[in-house]
Amino acid sequence: MKKDWHKADIIAALRKSGTTLAALSRKAGLSSSTLANAIVRPWPKGEFIIAHALSIHPAEIWPSRYYDANHDLIDRHTLIRKNRKNMSLIPHP
Repeated sequence: MKKDWHKADIIAALRKSGTTLAALSRKAGLSSSTLANAIVRPWPKGEFIIAHALSIHPAEIWPSRYYDANHDLIDRHTLIRKNRKNMSLIPHP
């Protein structure tokens, strides 16, 4: 499986396309630092905004978020629900 892009490569690709992560965030109606979340943790909406700015699918940037070890497409909706359920089982202090 391909490796996820390094965060510096994502930022550089945005700069090469004539924008910045902060400008893209503001253009999407978000706080200037909000899209940085998609770079470090899964967030489908942010991933699609960034990928759209680069004219590619988010799976090109973050294959680990879209494909499993067998190269099968991950059902992210089910995965997100499963993770939320698991998080609710963790005791909070």
